[in-house]
Amino acid sequence: MFIVRVFLLLALGVLSSACDGMREAPAAPLAIRLVDRFDATAVVDAVAPATPPSRTEWRFDGPAPAPAPAAFAATRGWEAGPGINGLTIQNGALTGRTSTPVAMVRIERTGDLSVADQLHSIEVRIRVSAGANLSLETSPEEKPAFEQIVGQMAGLGNELTTPITPGDEMRTYVITKARPLPASQIRHLFIRPSDAPGATFAIESVRLIFRREHLAAIPSGVGWQGMREVYRESIVTRAPERARFSVSVPAEAWLDVGLGTVDEGAVTFKVGVARSGDGGTSSALLEHTVTTPYRWESRRVDLAAFSGQDVTLTLSVAAAEPGAIGLWGAPVVRRRSLTPPAAEGVTPAFERIPQGVVVIWADTLRKDHLDAYGYGRETAPALRQFAREGVLFQHNTSQATWTKVSTPSMATSLYPSTHGVVDFNDRLPAAATTLAEVYRAAGYATVGYASNLFTGQFTNLHQGFEEQHEDGSLPNQGSSKTAREYVDRFTAWLEAHRETPFFAFLHLYDPHDPFEPGRPYDSLWADPAKRDEHYRNLDAVRKVISDPLMRLFGMPTREELVKASVDPDAYVAHDVGWYDGSIRGLDTEIARLMERLRALGLDERTLVVFVADHGEEFLDHGRTFHGQTVYGELTQVPLMMRWPGALPAGRVVEDVVQTIDVMPTLLSISGLATPAEAQGQSLVPLLDPNAANGAASPAWQPRPAISEKALTDPNKGAAPPPHDTEAFAIVDGGWKLVHHTTRPRGGPEFELFDFAQDPLNLTNVADAHPEIVQRLAKALAGWRQMATTARLKPDAEATKGLTQEQLQRLRSLGYIR
Repeated sequence: MFIVRVFLLLALGVLSSACDGMREAPAAPLAIRLVDRFDATAVVDAVAPATPPSRTEWRFDGPAPAPAPAAFAATRGWEAGPGINGLTIQNGALTGRTSTPVAMVRIERTGDLSVADQLHSIEVRIRVSAGANLSLETSPEEKPAFEQIVGQMAGLGNELTTPITPGDEMRTYVITKARPLPASQIRHLFIRPSDAPGATFAIESVRLIFRREHLAAIPSGVGWQGMREVYRESIVTRAPERARFSVSVPAEAWLDVGLGTVDEGAVTFKVGVARSGDGGTSSALLEHTVTTPYRWESRRVDLAAFSGQDVTLTLSVAAAEPGAIGLWGAPVVRRRSLTPPAAEGVTPAFERIPQGVVVIWADTLRKDHLDAYGYGRETAPALRQFAREGVLFQHNTSQATWTKVSTPSMATSLYPSTHGVVDFNDRLPAAATTLAEVYRAAGYATVGYASNLFTGQFTNLHQGFEEQHEDGSLPNQGSSKTAREYVDRFTAWLEAHRETPFFAFLHLYDPHDPFEPGRPYDSLWADPAKRDEHYRNLDAVRKVISDPLMRLFGMPTREELVKASVDPDAYVAHDVGWYDGSIRGLDTEIARLMERLRALGLDERTLVVFVADHGEEFLDHGRTFHGQTVYGELTQVPLMMRWPGALPAGRVVEDVVQTIDVMPTLLSISGLATPAEAQGQSLVPLLDPNAANGAASPAWQPRPAISEKALTDPNKGAAPPPHDTEAFAIVDGGWKLVHHTTRPRGGPEFELFDFAQDPLNLTNVADAHPEIVQRLAKALAGWRQMATTARLKPDAEATKGLTQEQLQRLRSLGYIR
């Protein structure tokens, strides 16, 4: 399969093109990534993996625990929780039976809990008679309540979950934490041995593997390493090792690198260079000592004196204690280039190619709440100006209505039915080719900013990024207002990369709930005097919200508001005021980003795309939140593109387009080939600067737009409810058809709406137009067959035949687990 071949070669660092038709690496590449050139022979004076620190492990080969929970401290730290019967030790294993779907055992971690380390993975050796999944949860509390943990496991998705194979064989399961968890936050571990009631289990051992132990136990090499949740493709070395690389230095080149360590002591990083023929004599280019662990320190090493020469670059680490870890974050030799070249055999869409491409991925943003799309409030003057200077797409359809599912569609140009990410714990298969990967393969510097776990490595969307900022790196955890922080970081990154081609992805969260914005945006359209009353109403209605996830988010239905004696319209009006204020706050930060592009001289060299992942419902169909339907308030999202001097200013495109069209459009403009498996189409024919406003090139072929809402697992509970409904929508020929393929609550199988006159899909006219329903239903059925037939293979199948070394490299980058 072509896509698998592309990805695996890319991940193994031997890909010379991202897709068919791209040329091999030019004589003077834009980027020479040392991560891609690393192998075991690069390391000189290699240090053997150290003896790992004392293991954090529970074994169950001692005396049986007392039956009373009061004797917990004397039972060597384990206890039966709700839904666990007959917990005892037999033949060196902790055994019992589940009586409910959410049954759990608690074990306690003792000793020094303040160690500055973080969880890497958990290893459980267990035998289970029935069930599909093993789940774990942690707690830092001294006396955690079982009820709270049961609620978390029942109502929310769980990162620490793995499929299990029931049977008589004892099996070892390793669950790797997608996001770092400080060791100090793990005092108790809750084990849900099975999600099936009536399952017998036997736990032989449980082991916590912390990051230092993991790094100490593996040879130096390539890894996806994070510092305070900022991750980089990294080379991991130990003092006093040296890693050497033969490099032909391009003109005006520099080494771009981040330095960091997980050790408490001082670690000194050194970069040396030796010219070929100099007898190995090395000149020192950098010596920098790091004394603060878990923090990247970025450095730029000038290589201009070696332009056009073959050299050996040496990366070495020194420390008082042998074996100290040195992390070289995304070490790349870059050359100055303000105009990236097109791929061989690819004709760029325009006379020039943008140096930079920025995708702003706005979360939870309805297009009908932007004044650029006719909204009555001035929520986004900067975006209105953005549209005047670029192209606004009047009818853009998102392929899904929550972030977890819609983001992979934009990043891969694949429908959800094809990329397979439809539920909370789903990961994008490593075989997928992402937009970032194509730009990375072409030599661009790549950086991503994720505002929640769905747009980063938890979903495997870090593929192709040299540097990835996860939501855990944000200073204000729990706040949805991320634009200011990420624009700060990105503009600093731009300063350092303004002389090289770049691709950036900014996931900005501000319109998402909690809706209340900071000052001065909190009082633009919401009465500050009613703030406390609104929160009292939220507390009242939260008590009657039936769905656990919606209760957590405080997202009621109209019926639940009425049940709580809260005026639904007044309640939602206040939230809408805050929502609109949050949009204005986001808009201000976008204005600041555009200002910085101008100051850096990048404005006319950068293509900026503004697009939202999905909308938000404010009782339009009786609910709040998103992800639950495929109606217009959730599927119709803004799309704008701006590139001064190239794209036509003020163009308004009336044709129906889709978010999966973004990827092929950007690659076409950048002179890069679109992967053959992409399901979107380039919007370039709609961007002809010589065509009249609203006119399309003859090359444009209008296509139906599709949205999906999948069945989700109620046992995971973290996908937006309802879990037992499935729907697909198609927009074509001025009509929108919704096919409710699974509808246990009744209602029509098909709904038809006038797309232009009824954008929120409030009036079903299916009975009046049976011929249109039949035509669109047939088209939708044909699309579903195409999308499901093209479904990506899971990693276990796609990676068959790879060597252990190749698999380990993919695992080290976090692409497979």
